[in-house]
Amino acid sequence: MYRIIDANLNRAKEGLRVCEDVCRFILDDKKNTREFKDIRHRLTHLISFLPVSQVIRYRDSDTDVGRMTTTAELRRKKIADIFYANSQRVKESIRVLEEFFKLGHPATAKDLKILRYKIYALEKKVTQQF
Repeated sequence: MYRIIDANLNRAKEGLRVCEDVCRFILDDKKNTREFKDIRHRLTHLISFLPVSQVIRYRDSDTDVGRMTTTAELRRKKIADIFYANSQRVKESIRVLEEFFKLGHPATAKDLKILRYKIYALEKKVTQQF
């Protein structure tokens, strides 16, 4: 289970950073840049009760069977494609975290769901700028 948490936390934070940077450097959108940054920090805080050493101990990226890049990742043509792909990645990853935290940390699962819905709304606002 820690491998799933580690992979999805990393995936979500990486995707949030890409979305944040698109808002910051491409769209010059201070408000939405800040919102993505706040969500990224909130996600980190929500999971902070888990010892980092415990989560990372089970990481096995060298032999991960799903590690290869898909051809769809190489077909992006516009900045909007990059933003959309990463916002999808974030929502999916947070959903996985939400499901697994239901097993012993329902309050964290509930907070993750709230965060996921914030991303739905933020994604809509940003995609209207492309």
